Amino acid sequence: MPIIVDKVNHFYGLGTAYEKAALKNINLKIEDGEFIGIIGHTGSGKSTLIQHLNGILKATDGCIYVDGEDIYDKDYDLKRLRTRVGLVFQYPEYQLFESTVLDDVAFGPINQGLTKEKAQLRAFEALRSVGMGEDLYLCSPFELSGGQKRRVAIAGVLAMNPKVLILDEPTAGLDPYGREEILSLIKKLHDEKNITVILVSHSMEDVADYVERIIVMSRGEVYMDDDPKTVFSHYEELESLHLAAPQVTYLMQDLKAHGMNMPDDVTTVDEAKAAILNYFRSRHA
Repeated sequence: MPIIVDKVNHFYGLGTAYEKAALKNINLKIEDGEFIGIIGHTGSGKSTLIQHLNGILKATDGCIYVDGEDIYDKDYDLKRLRTRVGLVFQYPEYQLFESTVLDDVAFGPINQGLTKEKAQLRAFEALRSVGMGEDLYLCSPFELSGGQKRRVAIAGVLAMNPKVLILDEPTAGLDPYGREEILSLIKKLHDEKNITVILVSHSMEDVADYVERIIVMSRGEVYMDDDPKTVFSHYEELESLHLAAPQVTYLMQDLKAHGMNMPDDVTTVDEAKAAILNYFRSRHA
C-alpha cells in the first residue's frame, strides 16, 4: 500500500497575523514494507507531516495518495484510512482509558464494526504480538509500567490490522532498557508482519540501528532523503540543523584524526566494533 505525498503545503493560521508555513512543497513516495526514520529539530514539521498521512490534518494544498486513491476525494473514507494507516502518538499511554488492557486494545476493532467477541480475539492476537503476558490482560492499564503501557498502545493500533504503522517518538521518556525493548519490538513487527513502519525520533542512535531510509526535515521541508550511511556521512550539515550523527560516527572521526584507518560509513556500535577489530588485526597480520 504505497503512499505518495505530492506537492503538499500546510499553513497554520492561514490568512491571520499568526500564519506559519509548517510544510513546504513536500514530495515523497513511501513503498510497501519500508522501515523509515523521520528526524528533525523541534518545529521542523515531523509531527505535522505524519498527521497528514492518515488524514488527521488536511493539506492547505497538494495531494496525498494512499494505494492509488486520493484521500482528499469527497467520497474517500477517512475512517477506513485511519485503520489502514495506524498512528501511535507521542506518550500514547496518556490515551489509555478503558478499565482493562484487553478492553482498551479491543476499542479500535469495535469501532471498526466488529462484534465484541471478534474485537477481543483481535485484541488477544495484538497483545501476544507485542509480548504482553495473558496475566496482564484483565489488569487496569494504569497499573502497568511505562514500557508496558507503550506496548498496550501499540497493540491498540495493531488490533485494527494496519498496513502502515507510524510511531511518533515511541521511546520518549523511557529508560535505556525500555527504549531497546520497544525498538526491538517495532523491528520484530516490521520483519514478521511486513508492514510499513515510519518512526519519528530525536535519537540518532535509534534510527541508525533500525531504519533503512531516513527523511531529514528542516523548517517544513525535506532536507535529505537517503539511506542512513549516506545521511550520517553529512554529519556537519546535520549539526547545522541542530541535529547530530550517532556517537559512533564521531568516534570514527576521532580515530581517523589520530591516524587510524577507519571506514567513513559506520553508523552502529556493531559496525564500529568490527571496524576497530579489523584495524588491529590488519596491524598484526
